[in-house]
Amino acid sequence: MKKTLLSVLAITVSAIMATAQDAPLWLRKNSISPDGEQIAFTYKGNIYVVDAEGGLARQITTNPAYDTDPMWTPDSKEIVFASYREKSKDIYKVAATGGVPVRLTSHPAAETPMAVSKDGSVIYSAKIQGDAQYGDFPGEAQLYIIGAEGGRPEMVTSLPVSNICLLPDGRIIYEDYKGYEDPFRKHHTSSVTRDLWLYTPQNGSDTKIRISHEGSFAKITAFEGEDRNPVSADGKTYYFLSEQDGTFNVYKAKAGQDDTAEQITFFKGNPARYLSIADNGTICLSYDGELYTIKSGGQPEKVDIRIVTDQIEREAELRTMTSGATHMAVSPDGKEIAIVIRGDVFVTSADYKTTQRITNTPEQERSLTFSKDGRTLYYAAERNGHWGIWKTSLVNKEDKMFTYAVKMEEEMVTKPGETCFQPMVSPDGKSIAYLKDRTAIAVMDLKSGKEKIVLDKSINYSYTDGDQAFEWSPDSRYILCNYQANGGWNNEDVALIDLETGEITDLTESGYSDGGFRWALKGKAMTWTSDKNGYRSHGSWGADRDVYIMFFDGKAYTDFIKDKEDKDIDKMMAGDKKEKKGKKDTAKVEKKEEKLVLDLDDRRDRTIKLTRFSGRLGDHYLTQDGKKLYYTTRLERSMDLCVLNIEDNSIKVLIKGVMGSFYPSSDDKFIYVHSGTGVSKINTSTGKKESIPFSGEFEYKPAKEREYIFSHIWKQVDEKFYDPEIHGIDWEGYRETYAKFLPHIDNNFDFQEMLSEMLGELNGSHTGARYSYRSGYTIGTLGAFYDNDYDGDGLKIKEIIKGGALYLQHPDVKAGDVITAINGEEIKAGEDWSHMLKGKAGKKTVITVKPKGKKEQELFIEPGFTDYRQLYNRWVEQRAQMVKEMSGGRIGYVHVEGMDSESFRRVYSDLLGKYRTCEAVIVDTRHNGGGWLHDDLATLLAGQAYIRFEPRGQYIGTEPYSKWTKPSCVLIGEDNYSDASGFPYVYKTLGIGKLIGAPVPGTMTAVWWETQIDPSIVFGIPQVGSVGTKEGRYLENMQVEPDILVYNDPASVLRGEDKQLEAAVKEMLKTIDNK
Repeated sequence: MKKTLLSVLAITVSAIMATAQDAPLWLRKNSISPDGEQIAFTYKGNIYVVDAEGGLARQITTNPAYDTDPMWTPDSKEIVFASYREKSKDIYKVAATGGVPVRLTSHPAAETPMAVSKDGSVIYSAKIQGDAQYGDFPGEAQLYIIGAEGGRPEMVTSLPVSNICLLPDGRIIYEDYKGYEDPFRKHHTSSVTRDLWLYTPQNGSDTKIRISHEGSFAKITAFEGEDRNPVSADGKTYYFLSEQDGTFNVYKAKAGQDDTAEQITFFKGNPARYLSIADNGTICLSYDGELYTIKSGGQPEKVDIRIVTDQIEREAELRTMTSGATHMAVSPDGKEIAIVIRGDVFVTSADYKTTQRITNTPEQERSLTFSKDGRTLYYAAERNGHWGIWKTSLVNKEDKMFTYAVKMEEEMVTKPGETCFQPMVSPDGKSIAYLKDRTAIAVMDLKSGKEKIVLDKSINYSYTDGDQAFEWSPDSRYILCNYQANGGWNNEDVALIDLETGEITDLTESGYSDGGFRWALKGKAMTWTSDKNGYRSHGSWGADRDVYIMFFDGKAYTDFIKDKEDKDIDKMMAGDKKEKKGKKDTAKVEKKEEKLVLDLDDRRDRTIKLTRFSGRLGDHYLTQDGKKLYYTTRLERSMDLCVLNIEDNSIKVLIKGVMGSFYPSSDDKFIYVHSGTGVSKINTSTGKKESIPFSGEFEYKPAKEREYIFSHIWKQVDEKFYDPEIHGIDWEGYRETYAKFLPHIDNNFDFQEMLSEMLGELNGSHTGARYSYRSGYTIGTLGAFYDNDYDGDGLKIKEIIKGGALYLQHPDVKAGDVITAINGEEIKAGEDWSHMLKGKAGKKTVITVKPKGKKEQELFIEPGFTDYRQLYNRWVEQRAQMVKEMSGGRIGYVHVEGMDSESFRRVYSDLLGKYRTCEAVIVDTRHNGGGWLHDDLATLLAGQAYIRFEPRGQYIGTEPYSKWTKPSCVLIGEDNYSDASGFPYVYKTLGIGKLIGAPVPGTMTAVWWETQIDPSIVFGIPQVGSVGTKEGRYLENMQVEPDILVYNDPASVLRGEDKQLEAAVKEMLKTIDNK
């Protein structure tokens, strides 16, 4: 089957796309003007305006940067929008007829406009810094307001707000943000879904737009799913988007009244998005990529829009690629190296920069292997909607190398319609092994094309593509592979497959994690790495590893363990035999690989640990003569290449800063190292390392590449989503639904959003797409809270942050002092000052400080890159102090920052050290994004005392000494995620103690965030579901309810209070008093 085969999946996607190219689609971020006459929207990263009745849209912005989030000024004459034209996401304003935009904000934080007030001021969201009094977790965005012409921003609220609606009477309806979940996830009901709140300012106390603890708050929606995007024209009736009927539709309700919301639209299949409203009550929204309006009392009417514009994105762009090699293989003669760059196969000379492109497709190729004669290159390619094995061969006999070849031919090796990848040609060149259905190992006879499954797909589980390993024996009879039979996913073994008998032998059976295996000593042994003797992480994953060798030949084992004296005696005894043998006529004959006879009995007795010290190992290689072991390990700051002399057991650091996979040459003179992006060659005798340069011409086809990524993501979900029924949705239908938007997307901002919309249909956690755009800008932080009510010149310090730049470098600077200038530039009242610290992180900076009642002084300071760690520590210390004061020191407090080893160690240290004398402890898991710690944490807290150590009556300790044996409770919240949702389930199921706080959404699945061939795009597949044995169902989407329900209301959080913590202290005091 030749290269001309068309991809079935690509045909399907292209056919869907072809049906919708007459009218523009993916019209998003729309906003109707206050006078109801015009609609602003984004299309292909530009702002357009169209009459509300439809027609030809006018392009307002033409900058090549991405423009988005348009909003109208009250007079309908100007448009406020966000743009990346100065790299960071800032807010601009432009005339509704077009022109040069005016920049309003310049902070490197991503600023997103949310509303425009009556006087033209802009309310926007940005993650900068909360108020000093704010009591919730640091790190989320705040709301700010800036004048119509710019100036110094003022804080509206420290609360994280997702959407805001300003009512004419000064009240505010806002959409809350309780914690992380992909914003485009749909169809779910849980505690983390968004709600709408009505904020009423205190009468006459504040003329500014702000949300403070002095006002009153009322939650005005009660649906357990999503309620979003409130808008209002008259301040009495408000409209919003809700999934009450299973799809985002428009509802209306009375502001401040507890009446049932009335459904206005009845869209099916796709969500209504981006609700806006004109002063006359006309609503505008986006549905299925098009715009609709709804006049008061009417039905949705599609706005017919025409767009006439040039195509900015090029169909193809030739790029010279000199880095980014993701896969590699070395030719048998060592003269060529095959690499994959952005999904295409290239072959480069090992000695020169000359590079030949082998494939030119928008799809992805990977996993390379040469034939025995080096004239054929095999690889995996995702075409026809499936991964298959393909080969490219040299056609002309005159061509000796791919690098300089004139003619090549490509052909498919495996059958179409099957998932096959990771090919490896056998040493005798007669067969090829590969993965089939991701985990089965198949072997094909290259002459006959017959295929045989040698390892069933039910044995192993593949978490990520590329995590399955196998290797041919030198005589091509055996295959080593990873082995997870009978639930061994977390502690893999190494197995041996006998291809002649079909017998599979678990070689290691260690119960630990074994991997990284290689054949050694020409097939008479195997080396591998294991963590069975290494120091293990105190909590969660991770352990030091060692390199081991297992012998399949008794004589080889005996020879290997001989010391130098024994070997010298052997040489002496063998001297005469060598002399006689040397006199014989030795004609050159091709040496056949010795047929292996493996003795697997007593293999454990023939196992040796080679590395002297356990460590964080990378790859390794034992030379064919068994004299030297090369391996990488982390010694200090980097991974270093070490060489172990087997004979004298000495270790030498050969080269510092070496990381990657080893590809040794056939004569052991060189080790090629693939670092993940580049290739280098190490001379094993001299220790010299040199990079292997390459320069390949890559034809970048952005639109075709997006088509492929779309199809690839759809297929990955289809094959790997944790529930084979994919939650019962029509996944095939959703592919058709979203593929039609591809011709209308020419940038990764829109592409990421469209992918997230499609993935959001799964109603699963740990999914959605991400686009890793980076502006490259930083802003220096001085380590201080500033007084948000101060309106004079300079920055008035409200609090010095412990551990921040000022705290450490200038402890004499105090709260109340005013910073009047930065690098000689005065900070004027009402003027923005953030540009003064832009790019100053880590650089010597001069600040002018005026202490209260004293003269100004100039201070040299190195601003920090972020204050997050200091703010986190401050938040934890505040809670610990609250608990101490409320309990009189009887109760301890720990916060579990993440489900990882570092967090576990801090918890363990505080529990058994700082709080050893406390009678109970509060374990706070709120604001925890997950990891893998549920069992470690539950085991730590589930200790039951059974022995007291008392020499001569003196109490010195309790057994178990490494567990908490006193009462505990766990604080939980809506933003416990992933394993942080699994731990409360475990804690409650095992009956260790009570859960206190807000319900936790069920998100206990394991995810693979897969990077695409465009490395700036990643997406998540929730692929390992956790089944609660008690309930017999997946924990995904099963909410964990607290034993004591307490919410932290907005007003109390703004006052710096923590109602959930107070309830926990009260419960623990009751528990210990009743003992």
